[in-house]
Amino acid sequence: MKQDINVVIREARGTDAAAIAALYRSFVTNPNINVREDRLEAIAADSNNFVFVCEVEGVVCGTAFLTLCLDAMFGAQPYGVLENVVVDGALRGQGIGRRLFEHAEEMCRTRDCSKIMLLSTATRESAHRFFEQQGYSSVNKLGFVKYRRQFRGH
Repeated sequence: MKQDINVVIREARGTDAAAIAALYRSFVTNPNINVREDRLEAIAADSNNFVFVCEVEGVVCGTAFLTLCLDAMFGAQPYGVLENVVVDGALRGQGIGRRLFEHAEEMCRTRDCSKIMLLSTATRESAHRFFEQQGYSSVNKLGFVKYRRQFRGH
């Protein structure tokens, strides 16, 4: 990334809702995307959930959602789940995604997480290469998802 670009990573505020929604819509076609100011504020008030945004020159151009999950396996040690990582397509390849991952990893390190997990759409091979460059591996674990529309009785 150019050193003269002002990059800031911070927790999202309610006022970031429209910018985050636009990033999500650029990433996935889903008419149900509904990023609400009050939900972002509730997440910001929760000590185990974080929506991060990356600003370049004061404009939100990336986001990531991190949840710290309580775990019974390793004493009091939680683990992180990283989701909804999106960088504006015009700015990809400039280190913004890497900075978001580093920020999430630092949060997990300070909270003594045992690991960070993430899921990715199976066909997003370029994203998978990026995740591997960040040190993530798909060798030992498989991710499985069941969407609400697939729940019994839905």
